[in-house]
Amino acid sequence: MPFNQKLQKFNAKINTVTIGSGDKTVTIGGDSTYPFYSFDAPSENTPKIGVEISDMGLENVVSEGIKAYYDGASTIGEMAKKAAAMEGADFVALILEGGDPNGVNKSVDELIAVVKDVADSIDAPLVVEGCKNVEKDAELLPKVAEALQGRNVLILSEKEENYKAIGAAAGLAYNQIVGAESADDINLAKQLNVLLSQLGVAPSNIVMNVGTAAVGYGFEYVVSTMDRVKAAALGQADAQLQMPIITPVADEAWNVKEAMASEDDMPEWGNQEERGIGMEVSTAASVLACGSNAVILKHPTSVATISKLIKE
Repeated sequence: MPFNQKLQKFNAKINTVTIGSGDKTVTIGGDSTYPFYSFDAPSENTPKIGVEISDMGLENVVSEGIKAYYDGASTIGEMAKKAAAMEGADFVALILEGGDPNGVNKSVDELIAVVKDVADSIDAPLVVEGCKNVEKDAELLPKVAEALQGRNVLILSEKEENYKAIGAAAGLAYNQIVGAESADDINLAKQLNVLLSQLGVAPSNIVMNVGTAAVGYGFEYVVSTMDRVKAAALGQADAQLQMPIITPVADEAWNVKEAMASEDDMPEWGNQEERGIGMEVSTAASVLACGSNAVILKHPTSVATISKLIKE
C-alpha cells in the first residue's frame, strides 16, 4: 500500500523580526511549520547563526582554534570584523562579560566604548549581550541601546527583574529589538512577553531566549520548553508565544567540563578542541531541531558545520 503524506497545516505562524539596518540585515521567524518540516510547508526564513566575541577579547578562551582564527586582531573591533567574515556567519554577537560586578567589573563607560568600536568596525547585524548580572544589565543595556540608535540591534537580555528599564529603553525610547530571557518554562516565557507588550513594546521588536544548557546538562528542560512553546504558538495560535527564539549556545557549551578540562587532566576524554566543538555543534543542532530560529556560536568549525546542516 503506498504511503500518502498528510500535510500538517497551521493557521498561525511565528513572527518575523529583522535585525540590522541598511543593506545588511537578517530576518528570523516567519515559519508556519515545526522546525525543518519543509515537507509540510516551505520555510520562510532559515535559521541564522551569530558569532560571539567578548569585550574581554581572548582572555577566557580555551580553544586554540578560536585563538588562531583571531590571530592578528589587536582590538575588539578588529575581532568583530573577523567574526563578521567567518564562513556561515549571519551576524555578530558581542557579550559584555567584563561588566560582571563579581568579575572584572568594568564601568559602563568602558563597555560603551567597546560597543561603539565594534559597531563602527562592521556593517553586519549586531546583537549585544549583557554581563548576566540583573542590576548591572539594567544600568548597562539601556546605555547600549542609546549608543546604537539607528542600528536596529538586538539587546540580550532583559529578565522579569529588569524588564521595565531595558524594555522601555531598548524597545521604546531607542527602537531596538528586545531579547526576553526566561528560564526553561513556557509560562515564564509567556508572562515576560505579556509584560513587555503591556509596557508598549511591539511584538515585532521582541525575540525570546527561553533558556539553554549544554547537552547533558539538564538539556531535557530546554527541549521540552521549546517544543511546548512552538506547539502553543502554532497549534493554539497563542500570539504571546509567536516571537522567534534565539539561543546563545557558545557560552554554555564552552564552559562545561567536557570543553574546559585539559588533555593532561582528562587524557581518556581525547582531544580538548574536538570535545569543545562537539559540545557546541550537538547543542546547536539540538536547539535548532526544537525550534530555535537563531543560534550564537564561537568556533569557526562549529559555525561552518551548523551552516551546512541548515543549508542541507
